[in-house]
Amino acid sequence: MSPVQLLAQSAPAAPASDFSNDSIGLMIGKAVAILLFLLLSVLFALWFERRVIARMQQRLGPNVRGPWGLVQSIPDALKLVLKEDITVKGADKVIYFIAPLISVVTAFLVFAVIPFGPEARIPFTDIVTPLQLTDLPVAVLYFLGVTALGVYGIVLGGWSSGSTYPLLGSVRSTAQVISYELSMSLALVSVLIVSGSMATSQIVAAQETTWWVFALLPAFVVYFISMVGEVNRLPFDLPEAEGELVAGYQTEYSSMKFAWFYLAEYINMLNVSAIMVTVFFGGWRAPWPISQINDGMFNEGWWPVLTFVIKLWMAMFVFVWLRGTLLRFRYDQFMHFGWKVLIPVSLVWVIVVAVWQAVQQFTVVGTYDLRTWLFAGAGVLLAIALVLALLPEKKKDEEVSSGPEFTDAARRKQVATTAEGETEGEYFDAFAGGFPVPPLPGQKLPPSPRKIKVATPAGETDGGAQASTAGTDPDDQAPDSKESNDG
Repeated sequence: MSPVQLLAQSAPAAPASDFSNDSIGLMIGKAVAILLFLLLSVLFALWFERRVIARMQQRLGPNVRGPWGLVQSIPDALKLVLKEDITVKGADKVIYFIAPLISVVTAFLVFAVIPFGPEARIPFTDIVTPLQLTDLPVAVLYFLGVTALGVYGIVLGGWSSGSTYPLLGSVRSTAQVISYELSMSLALVSVLIVSGSMATSQIVAAQETTWWVFALLPAFVVYFISMVGEVNRLPFDLPEAEGELVAGYQTEYSSMKFAWFYLAEYINMLNVSAIMVTVFFGGWRAPWPISQINDGMFNEGWWPVLTFVIKLWMAMFVFVWLRGTLLRFRYDQFMHFGWKVLIPVSLVWVIVVAVWQAVQQFTVVGTYDLRTWLFAGAGVLLAIALVLALLPEKKKDEEVSSGPEFTDAARRKQVATTAEGETEGEYFDAFAGGFPVPPLPGQKLPPSPRKIKVATPAGETDGGAQASTAGTDPDDQAPDSKESNDG
């Protein structure tokens, strides 16, 4: 085989769908249909989430407005629109207004490349068109780029509010997206290698016989965890942790601007779920044995749209299930898991898939069984990921560079004394459990080295501060003060 032929085979495949016959009016109609689908899906998701969590907690949930409370989402949405719109006095007015718009506009853009089905005839017409707005040879990169831009809305919204809690939420969001966007991208790389294309319609076509969730199981696990962190949902909702940041980046927002952030969150849930269904679960293709009924009847016409929607809402159910069962991670645990578990595992898996694809490309066809080796590699990587996740973190005693030494062991033994030399009791070790906790009544923290002022030989204090050195020995302090003044 010549080098030219090898390059031709390795080049990304073009989209499987043909949009050359779509008129401008048809494209506008598709865009409006997608917009209505997303808005109605968000309204249904509000009801769906409350009903499912209510059942998990043995409650009824919405059950008054409409049958089974189905209309409850409409007054909830109207309530947000009709509330008073308050603008913070110290906010950057322009960015404060633009930030939620960035989040919601970028959220609407992702479904432009999602295939709902194959080509089908529009009812009451003779027009045959792909059930997809458009497709790109780099559609997966388009998805990753749009989701990354959507985070600017959260970051700018928290920064422009001019308040502490929103700023902390936006900073957390920045670190979270950088971390979990990397693992999500690496999880998709192995799919692109095996599919031979970044076009979503071509990825669906490549799963005609085997869904990639079975052949690329480690990549699916990494993507699933990363997508939950990407959309700030429990147990990874650190940017809006109401227990510590009130509401995070959206604390200072109200009325319609708050509703835009709320709308963007639910649409992003639909976005990442749709990508997961498209990339790992065969997209609009019906599962076996349904796909074998009447010579593949359910993979033709408008039936694939129903299949896609069912898969999409099964993924949304998992989102709600996680929220109703899991607790929020600590921020250090969250970042540790992303950088030290997900990213290394996905990197190793990408290397394994790339090497094997190269072996298959440049060896005699039929010598090796690709799926067998991929399953074996998946099992090994899952075992490594489990071991990495269960390994305890090593704790080291932190020593303070100035003043007396206060290691974790020394804090428990050090005795607190007043200026008159009276004993108050043992110092409380706030870091004994590995995470700082405040002292209870009657407990005393060791003095901060920054507050210990060293007296000069003439009896003057450094910087005008008092010469009180509570918790230190005056005999031990004199040589240190002399050395510090000589320096």
